[in-house]
Amino acid sequence: MMAGIFSLDLSGRLLDALAKEQQMSTAPEVVDSARQQVESFAAQVRTIRAALHEVVVGQDDVIDQLLICALCGSHALLVGVPGLAKTLMVKALAAAFRWKYSRIQFTPDLMPADVTGYELLGRSGSDGQGPAMVFRHGPVFANLVLADEINRAAPKTQSALLEAMAERHVTVGGKTYPLDEPFLVAATQNPIEQEGTYPLPEAQLDRFMMEIRIGYPTPAQEEEIVLRTTAGMPELPTASLEREEFLRLRDLVLAVPVAANVAGHAVRICGLSRPEDPRSGKFIRDYVAWGAGPRGSQNLVLAAKARSLLLGRVAPTAEDVRAVALPILRHRIIVNHRAVGDSVTSADVIDHLLKEVAA
Repeated sequence: MMAGIFSLDLSGRLLDALAKEQQMSTAPEVVDSARQQVESFAAQVRTIRAALHEVVVGQDDVIDQLLICALCGSHALLVGVPGLAKTLMVKALAAAFRWKYSRIQFTPDLMPADVTGYELLGRSGSDGQGPAMVFRHGPVFANLVLADEINRAAPKTQSALLEAMAERHVTVGGKTYPLDEPFLVAATQNPIEQEGTYPLPEAQLDRFMMEIRIGYPTPAQEEEIVLRTTAGMPELPTASLEREEFLRLRDLVLAVPVAANVAGHAVRICGLSRPEDPRSGKFIRDYVAWGAGPRGSQNLVLAAKARSLLLGRVAPTAEDVRAVALPILRHRIIVNHRAVGDSVTSADVIDHLLKEVAA
């Protein structure tokens, strides 16, 4: 579709050139080529967003955050009560990108092999006569995996998914099996049912780029939802991007240059969230048990890159970092018992940090 444009060098040289355009130090044709890439990126993502809105009513911020996670090659944790179209959003995203999709319903009796796959005795060889252990791929071997109600599975099963999320491969019977690119996990949690659940450990929570909170629709949106869904099953969007085109878009996000002051802004926000940091204030020391680690800073910058391209800009600003701070940091900042008693949440801590660190 846009293969000619995306055959350009994505090492970052062209985007650096566009970022320096105001200094008039770059050839106009190089700047035009870089701008073409950015405009093409924004146009293709607008097409994907429009396709998703054909299926999902409202939820603009949620869809944008899902797209940012996808374009960064990162995982997303969706939190919301039942009936808010979490599963439909993920299925629509896979359909729009023409990805292989699988859904795993997490339950207390789910075993690691039910996620990764298993070995069994079968036949191998050209003649199919020799007995051998044959690996049967599990549902994790997909481009987009929906881990439904992930906190209902036992920790051993959760850890099997953690390896796939962190390493992009699974290990069964001493053998390692790589997962195809792209590979993303979109996990869901129900915030109102905690009985019979196993809270995700901080190490696994940190593997999710964003914790995306899904709220109730407005009355007008809910009326539209009712009219649409009671007239038949909604059709998933048709694919508008091939796999290779998506991977080029993802490479373009990585190639976006970041100014030192923007990276420093992200690092300062995360640093001030740590109560042991000498720069942190009394509010943080009083209410925070654990602050965001370096992966928080990395994800702030990466998501800011994707957001700037979504808006048709070549390089992120501090405002892009601040715009993605809430979904990226709220599951990485752990409040203490005093905060629970005083009704202070991680969202309150992030709001305090953004006021503390001026743009």
